[in-house]
Amino acid sequence: MKILIKNGSPIPIYEQVKNAIKDEILQGNVSPGEKLPSVRSLARELSISILTVKKSYDELELEGFIESRQGLGTFVGNYDPKLKFEEKQKKLEESLLSAISMAKDIGMTKSDLIKVLEYLYEGDFND
Repeated sequence: MKILIKNGSPIPIYEQVKNAIKDEILQGNVSPGEKLPSVRSLARELSISILTVKKSYDELELEGFIESRQGLGTFVGNYDPKLKFEEKQKKLEESLLSAISMAKDIGMTKSDLIKVLEYLYEGDFND
């Protein structure tokens, strides 16, 4: 599992860890039922506080991505495919909001932005 921490980022470290694990789950790099590293071992591996990892795991559990089993460890949850879709749609919306902001910054019209989106959507991604 790949987790990269950016110390200078405005995003809190616990959130970076949470987002990285969530991304790994959504991309299918870790499967439902798969055991995750213990809080202590992940904290040691990332050189961060145990409490930071614990907070990340707690939030992921609240969101339904992971589950803790007393005495056994932490496992990827059997998440609902609708949840996966909702998370990906949320990321898409965030990216589109960023693109709209950039378009406005350079004075691009809504019509031109839509044309660019249509062109890219229909385009060949192998270029």
